[in-house]
Amino acid sequence: MKISETDILLVPGYGQILPGHWLLRWRDKMPTARIVKQAELHQPERHVWLDTLVAEVEACDKPVVLVAHSLGCILVAHGAHALKDKIHGAYLVAPSDWDRDGLVPEFDGGDFKPVPLQPLPFQTHLVASRNDPYCDYERAQAFSKAWGTTFQDAGEAGHINLESGHGPWPEGLMSFAHFMKRLD
Repeated sequence: MKISETDILLVPGYGQILPGHWLLRWRDKMPTARIVKQAELHQPERHVWLDTLVAEVEACDKPVVLVAHSLGCILVAHGAHALKDKIHGAYLVAPSDWDRDGLVPEFDGGDFKPVPLQPLPFQTHLVASRNDPYCDYERAQAFSKAWGTTFQDAGEAGHINLESGHGPWPEGLMSFAHFMKRLD
């Protein structure tokens, strides 16, 4: 499937997306991509974030492909069955493990936990790092297995964000292009 034939919704995670983050760069490179803008980035509520995502999906005219990072991946897992009729695929990057106590001292995970472990009803690819401070590699593998995704080992890539040196993240863009080809 060609990117131009889809609406790409970029689903960020917990906290502010800083300038230079790969999500913003991808938005700027793909004319059909846009960021899903959530309220309360540091004290998110699942139902509010999910309502926002559902509204964004419903506003799309083309088949939707989600690209989610961190808590955005967990949001996709929570809302997958509500979204399944319009979602053509999801590309999940560095899911965060909100079932882990003390993951972020300022936020306990709220109603994003427990992390759902049901199969996702659309084609999905998960990219995980071996040294992600927000999700153990084995836990990311367990998410992948439970959700029925294809799985990609990103090596020691941290949380695949600016702090871990992933501003442009060209390897991710190539991986996403391969995922899009498989959606045909």
